[in-house]
Amino acid sequence: AVESAKGKYAHMLFNELFEDYSNALRPVEDTDKVLNVTLQITLSQIKDMDERNQILSAYLWIRQSWYDAYLRWDKDKYDGLDSIRIPSNLVWRPDIVLYNKADDDFSEPVNTNVVLRYDGKITWDAPAITKSSCVVDVSYFPFDSQQCNLTFGSWTYNGNQVDIINSLDSGDLSDFIEDVEWEIHGMPAVKNVITYGCCSEPYPDVTFTLILKRKSSFYIFNLLLPCILISFLAPLGFYLPADSGEKVSLGVTVLLALTVFQLMVAEIMPPSENVPLIGKYYIATMTMITASTALTIIIMNLHHCGSEAKPVPQWAKVVILDYMSKIFFVYDVGENCTSPKREKEEECRLEGDDGCQRRHKEVRSPLSTRNDDCNLKEKLNGNWNKSYGIHGGNVRDTVNCCSCYKMLIKNIEYIANCVRDHKANRAKGIEWKKVAKVMDRFFMWIFFIMVFFMSVLIIGKAA
Repeated sequence: AVESAKGKYAHMLFNELFEDYSNALRPVEDTDKVLNVTLQITLSQIKDMDERNQILSAYLWIRQSWYDAYLRWDKDKYDGLDSIRIPSNLVWRPDIVLYNKADDDFSEPVNTNVVLRYDGKITWDAPAITKSSCVVDVSYFPFDSQQCNLTFGSWTYNGNQVDIINSLDSGDLSDFIEDVEWEIHGMPAVKNVITYGCCSEPYPDVTFTLILKRKSSFYIFNLLLPCILISFLAPLGFYLPADSGEKVSLGVTVLLALTVFQLMVAEIMPPSENVPLIGKYYIATMTMITASTALTIIIMNLHHCGSEAKPVPQWAKVVILDYMSKIFFVYDVGENCTSPKREKEEECRLEGDDGCQRRHKEVRSPLSTRNDDCNLKEKLNGNWNKSYGIHGGNVRDTVNCCSCYKMLIKNIEYIANCVRDHKANRAKGIEWKKVAKVMDRFFMWIFFIMVFFMSVLIIGKAA
C-alpha cells in the first residue's frame, strides 16, 4: 500500500514538474547567473593503449551533478517523496564532452536515467568508452612511463554561463580493474580556464592526468633477453677456427636474427624521431656485429697469407707474438695448452736415456753425416790401396769414384737448401696464422666486454 501510494505521488509529481518544463534552455532563474556543474570521473578499465597511433581507450564512469531551478518540490506535499529517476533526455543536460577525443563515432552519451532530488539537484551517471589522443613518449620503451590527459569541458557554454567544478582532487580509482600491461600511479585533476582566440569569454575545463607505468616483464622475456643471448654469440665468432669456414656465416646469421627483432619493435612503435631504448640497443648490437664480421674478414686474410707474403714486421713480432700471445694464452698453431717441451720430456722419460740418445743421433745435421761418409770413403779407399797395392789405372778409378761422391754431395746440399727454404716459408705462414689467432682472441675479449656493459646498461634502466 505504501509503494502504491508513492507511485501515485510520483506520477502526480512528474506530471506537474514537466507540464511547462523545457529542456532546451539553461535552468536558471537569472540568465546572468552561472550554473555550476560538478564533474567526477571514475576509471574502471584501460581497454587499449595504441602506441603507434597514440590513442588511449578507457572505460569511464562519468558523474555530473547540477541544480535545476525549475525542478523543485515540497516533499511533504508528495508523501515524503524526496527523489525520482527519470530519463536523462527529459531534462536539460550540460554539453560536457571530451576535448581530446580521437574517435570517429560522434554519438551522444548513453541515455541513462538521472536522479532528481526535491531541492532540484540532478545527478547523472553515465558509462562511456572513450578514445583520447595521448602523446606517447617511447624513448625508454619497454621501461617507459606515460601521462595521458583527459580534458572535459562544455562545448558551447562559456565560463560565464556554465562553470565546471571537479568534486575530487583526482579521478576515482577505487573500482579500477587491474591491467596486464599498465600500472596506474595516479590520476590527478586540475581545473583550467582558457581564453581561445575565437572568443573573448573564458572556457573552463577539467583535465585528468592518467599516470601509467608499463609492466616490462613481457618485453624483457620476449624481446630483450633473446637479443642479449644472441649478441653474446657474436664475440664467439672470433673463437671459431679460421679453417672451419663458419666465422663469417655466424656473424651474418646473428645480424639477420637481430634484424627480425628490430622489425618487430618497429611495428609496435610510432614512426617518430624518438628511438626507443630497446631499439637503440638493437642498433648498437647490430653495429657491433657488423664491425666484428668486418674484422673477421680482415683477420681471415691474415690467416691465409701463406708463404708468399711478406715476413711479419718486427714490431708485430714483439707486440703481438711475444706479449699479446702470452696475455691471451695463445700458443703456436696446432698446439694446445700443454707445452711441447713437456710432451718431449715425458716421452723421453718413458723411453729412457737410450731412446733419447738414439733420437738425438738420428736428428743430426746432414752436413755432419756427409763429412762422416767422406771420411769413411777415404778410409775405405786407403785401406783398399794399402792391402792390394793398387797403382796407376786403379788410382783413376778411385778419383772417378770420389768425383761421383762430390756430385752426390752437391745434390744432397741442393735438396737440403730446398727443404730449408720450404721450412722457412712454412714458418713465415705459421707466424701469420699465429698473428691472426692472437688478434682473434684480442677482439673476442673486447667485444665480450662491450656486450656485457651494454647489457648491464639496459638492465640498469629496468631497475
